[in-house]
Amino acid sequence: MEEISSDNVYGLILAMASSIFIGSSFIVKKKGLMKAGASGTRAGSGGHSYLKQPLWWVGMVSMVLGEIANFAAYAFAPAILVTPLGALSIIVSAVLAHYFLDERMHIFGVVGCVLCLVGSTAIVLHAPHETLVSSVKQVWYFATEPGFLVYASIVVVVVGVLIYHYEPRYGQTHLIVYVGICSLMGSLTVMCVKAVGIAIKLSFSGHNQFIYFQTWFFTLLLLGFCLMQLNYLNKALDTFNTNVVSPVYYVMFTTLTILASIIMFKDWDNQSGAQIATELCGFITILCGTFLLHKTKDMGGSHAATADTNSRQLEL
Repeated sequence: MEEISSDNVYGLILAMASSIFIGSSFIVKKKGLMKAGASGTRAGSGGHSYLKQPLWWVGMVSMVLGEIANFAAYAFAPAILVTPLGALSIIVSAVLAHYFLDERMHIFGVVGCVLCLVGSTAIVLHAPHETLVSSVKQVWYFATEPGFLVYASIVVVVVGVLIYHYEPRYGQTHLIVYVGICSLMGSLTVMCVKAVGIAIKLSFSGHNQFIYFQTWFFTLLLLGFCLMQLNYLNKALDTFNTNVVSPVYYVMFTTLTILASIIMFKDWDNQSGAQIATELCGFITILCGTFLLHKTKDMGGSHAATADTNSRQLEL
């Protein structure tokens, strides 16, 4: 096993901090929404009383801090290390919900948490070192190599077909349309995040990268891709059950992001077959844990509904 590089350690710490901030933000915001709903119109009914709740704003600040930490993590560590660790935010929110929202965690939820932790550990211990980049021009060189240009072209063509041909016909009935658009665009978004993050990191170290047009080009692409991704993610969440959207989106987004990073930054070029196999096993283990965690939400909901029905029958 290789020694973990200092950049990977920084990326790991930032990714874990991001998961803690984002995972806890869901719980804090929900507490704020519950307080607001008790004294005014609920957000689900079109109310905005939650904007007056300090707890909701604390949750929003926590989420923003998490996203900033996640953005910074990509500047230090490869996507194959940072992206799968997003599953840890699910563990944080599940554990906090158990203690602060009385949302009981099923035994399979505990197993899901353990699987995510085991898979994350395997990836962390065997993750490739971040490619050394001395200028944003080097990132531009990676992005304009034939391999990545082919991948990016395929993504653009597939997204175009999904938007103009399949969305009008199947968008409201087939989850894969909206989630596919989000995931494909998300993989390009992360590559732009890495480019801009590296440019900012190098600029802070005394090598200004904002004098190059490439930095501004990546920044504009990042903004455009983010808006497009959020638009179709909102459509998916508005049309389909969140407990179905979340795990499918996580699997597709993470898989495509890792694929894009391998092609663009050649993360696996200096790794042995055993290391690559271990990372893949770790990734699959995280996917299994993620599906278990989301499945137990349905189980918890069905148990709660059954208990509520039984209590009403007893009252009658």
